[in-house]
Amino acid sequence: MDEQKDGMLNGWADVEECLCSIHGRKTPPEVIPYLRKLDLVNFVLINEDEELRPYDSSGLPGGIVELHRDIPTIIVPDLHARMDFFLSTMHFEFPEGESVIALLSRGELQVVCVGDGFHAEGRAAQRWQLAYDEFKGNYKKRRHMDEEMRESLGIMEMVMEVKTAFPRFFHFLKGNHENIANEQGGGNHPFRKYAYEGPMVTHYVRQFYGDEFFESYYEFEKNLPLFAIGRNFVISHSEPAEFFEREDIVEYRDRPEVVEGLTWTANDDAEDGSVGRMLEYYLDTDEHDDARYFGGHRPVRGMYHLRADGKYVQIHNPERFIIAHIQPEGEIDLERDILAIENGE
Repeated sequence: MDEQKDGMLNGWADVEECLCSIHGRKTPPEVIPYLRKLDLVNFVLINEDEELRPYDSSGLPGGIVELHRDIPTIIVPDLHARMDFFLSTMHFEFPEGESVIALLSRGELQVVCVGDGFHAEGRAAQRWQLAYDEFKGNYKKRRHMDEEMRESLGIMEMVMEVKTAFPRFFHFLKGNHENIANEQGGGNHPFRKYAYEGPMVTHYVRQFYGDEFFESYYEFEKNLPLFAIGRNFVISHSEPAEFFEREDIVEYRDRPEVVEGLTWTANDDAEDGSVGRMLEYYLDTDEHDDARYFGGHRPVRGMYHLRADGKYVQIHNPERFIIAHIQPEGEIDLERDILAIENGE
């Protein structure tokens, strides 16, 4: 493949060095360098190849990613500020001795993240409580919130670095936690779990990063796709609330019910048959028998959990580093294709 044509202008070693630097940083990122990265990733996202992301009626890339059918796919579930998980995924080596990031850089593998970069989960429950006291004090002291934002902004900075380096082969789908404004509307809902994470993050970013940064990050979230289509699988952040036709997902910017329906659906809230209908509609007929719909959103124990008559595969275990590795040929074998990787940061 023509590396320049495919946007792979940075050697993977340079990208890896940058990811390690972000991971090792002891403080939240600085405003100006991060703002430059936001400008660059937004440019990449609104100029994606139309063959990969069919454009909507306004001339912008729509909500669907048409994945390459002839190379393997790595599916990465909810990140939730786990920089070590993302870095370990990039470092993961296959038996042949090649790492994910090396193969990604050559266009011999593609990676799809299912979203939810912000907000550390259970491991940070106490930190959120302590940070809430800082929030009530208008962040005059903010050691705990600084640590949360070091991780949350850091993981998304990593995502931006890889997306801008390898735009045709790396994709990050929007999850329900991609809501920097903690807004109600546009398919989004305000968020709280361990404390008041949504308003705490919004207030922090506005106070310490400013309006220009906030608006650019908000735009970044709005530019993220929702749905990826592979040879014999599809991916979204959550189980589909109902069946959505292609036009609906392509035009997602003006269809909040699609955004909500692919990012917020709780277990047992999906319309009966929605997963099966999506698979039948989006995949070739000869791929239906072993087709799977992958997502995250709700935590699972173990390696994965099946829903929708075994067709919907949840792979988000907050306590482990779980990925799916789907081959371009043959049937999906969940026991073989879903892997637990070691912390190789």
